Amino acid sequence: MLRPDHLAHLERAVTAARDELVDLRRDLHAHPELAWEEERSTALVAKRLDEQGIRVRMLPRSGLIAEIGKREGPAVALRADLDALPVEDRSGEPWASTVPGVAHACGHDVHTAALVGAGLALAELDQAGELPGRVRLLFQPAEEIMPGGALELIAGGALDDVVHVFGLHCDPSVDVGEVGLREGPITGAADALTIRLSGRGGHTSRPHLTEDLTYAVGKLVTELPGALSRRLDPRAGASLVWGMVRAGSAKNVIPASGEVAGTLRMLDAVAWADAEDLVRELIAHILAPYGVGAEITYVRGVPPVVNETVSTALLAGAVSSVLGPTGLVSTPQSLGGEDFAWYVESVPGAMGRLGTRTPGGHTYDLHQGDLVVDERSVAVGAKVLAAVALTTLDA
Repeated sequence: MLRPDHLAHLERAVTAARDELVDLRRDLHAHPELAWEEERSTALVAKRLDEQGIRVRMLPRSGLIAEIGKREGPAVALRADLDALPVEDRSGEPWASTVPGVAHACGHDVHTAALVGAGLALAELDQAGELPGRVRLLFQPAEEIMPGGALELIAGGALDDVVHVFGLHCDPSVDVGEVGLREGPITGAADALTIRLSGRGGHTSRPHLTEDLTYAVGKLVTELPGALSRRLDPRAGASLVWGMVRAGSAKNVIPASGEVAGTLRMLDAVAWADAEDLVRELIAHILAPYGVGAEITYVRGVPPVVNETVSTALLAGAVSSVLGPTGLVSTPQSLGGEDFAWYVESVPGAMGRLGTRTPGGHTYDLHQGDLVVDERSVAVGAKVLAAVALTTLDA
């Protein structure tokens, strides 16, 4: 559990910075940037950390790694992500996105502001000679694309000397002031699938003289999910959902090309390891009777985030210290993908779900342009992240 003096410091430090952190979140929200384009966001974060005397290392494209405390020895890492989504902002907030077609519809602006707040509070302890170790802050780009920017950070030394890594992700189905947590897998594996089809087009009056591509598309989008459900162990929880289906432009023309794209998600890492070969096999069988060609792009995305036992207990203790016993709630495993999985494949770690719903208020969904968060979650996230770093260093 968190030491009483550390808890008192976090309450004072984060409360003092609360308005600044909310302003930072609103600034980020109004100026969202897509994956690998987070230059303004990176600069904004770097400037504030540097003002606090925190050591900052800028990454080659975007993002940064910051260090607090000792320069050597074991470290605790805390991670936030910077990128936004190609979604139109429909929140109606005064700080809504000023960039057409781009919005922080997944709460990464909250993650970033919360980690800045945690860093400021920890830096104050370090400057007072009271930080009992070394903390690394990871401000990661490109979480929203597969396989994710985490791999570039890891290759750049983000986890060198790290003994535990922690993160929080906004959850608009959990009330503000609560954090959802579970030991073991908390997210799903996620892959991206795009299939470009080609064939002889023609007139709809003579389908027998063509490869009827539109009909083949229909068979593919309906039969592939069903075939997977019979070839994969049902306990894997596989779900193939199409996000885009496109073919043709006129009612009396059989098109010569088409495209479908979607995501394949599952709960089980073992089934995920074999999924690509099975998907390619089934696509070939489904399309064979129609003579349609298929160019398949299969991007292996991320494995499930698996919360390690000790790390989960440390995060649970930090949450209870900051929010009290009612602040820690159980949460189910979801099929959402998160490249935080790459960190916890390398070192022990855990991710919690940060409540952003106003109690009694509307339940929003992530990746939707109307997402609205209760901004009290920024200070909650800052205190929890700082608390888990201190709890781990004191353990």
